Amino acid sequence: MHKGTVIDKVKGYEIIDCRSCGFIHINPLPSKEELLSIYKEEYYSSEKPQFIERQIEDIEWWNIVFDDRYDFFEENLPKNKRKILDIGCGPGFFLKRGESRSWQGIGVEPSKQAAEYAQSLGVEVTNCFLDEFDIEEHMGKFDVIHLSEVLEHVPDPIDVCKKSYNLLSDGGIICAVVPNDYNPFQKALRENLAFEPYWLGPPHHINYFTFNSLSALLERAGFEISRKEAMFPIDIFLLMGSNYIGNDKIGRDCHAKRKNFEINLSRFGMNDFKKELYEFFASRDIGREIVIFAKK
Repeated sequence: MHKGTVIDKVKGYEIIDCRSCGFIHINPLPSKEELLSIYKEEYYSSEKPQFIERQIEDIEWWNIVFDDRYDFFEENLPKNKRKILDIGCGPGFFLKRGESRSWQGIGVEPSKQAAEYAQSLGVEVTNCFLDEFDIEEHMGKFDVIHLSEVLEHVPDPIDVCKKSYNLLSDGGIICAVVPNDYNPFQKALRENLAFEPYWLGPPHHINYFTFNSLSALLERAGFEISRKEAMFPIDIFLLMGSNYIGNDKIGRDCHAKRKNFEINLSRFGMNDFKKELYEFFASRDIGREIVIFAKK
């Protein structure tokens, strides 16, 4: 039973800080039939129609993001441990980057459009939901599970985390990435500048996490937290007066500045400094996305 304080209402949904789940989510939860309709056919055509095109446009920056994650895996696993499962792999660019670093990967992706694009890159992808994926037909246990921008979309995140735990070999690593919602910058914007809660997006966006609640979720599934990082706090531009909410041009301009910042740090040999900075942001709950590495 989902019970907790109602902290928002939007589009006919309550947003509750659920005591039984330990994180914020919408109420009522969408049905399995609704989710099948959304993610099998609609998501990349209606909700994110430009996602693939823009990921191609931003690929230099994305590869820096991806390399940071692969660097962590390689620094914390033996050299013969290079099997990765990307749950919700989208159009496959993360797995494609891994191939260039000698990783053997497979993706699980419910969107037909995204799965077909990933397959066109030569990436091995199964077009299904995680509970339809048969590990015995594929590669056995994995050394790494990448779970990026997935847990906010599923009705039972603890089940996904437990399944991920069981799919990993002993000592394996999970990398979980989710939006950082109800963060201090968002609260400041709402309380002082009268911003509406722009980060709420039911029924696609079901769950809302903090660094603490995502850590607790992974620990409930049996994982031991290894590292917490933030991604760039893009909402800092809102505090500086660049209101990109509902304005794609301003949003792309802000994103371009963010890309230039991170690309230049990488070019100037300051990528380790960036990681330290984003660890500090994580310690203060700042950053638009939460990135947590944890071990089985």
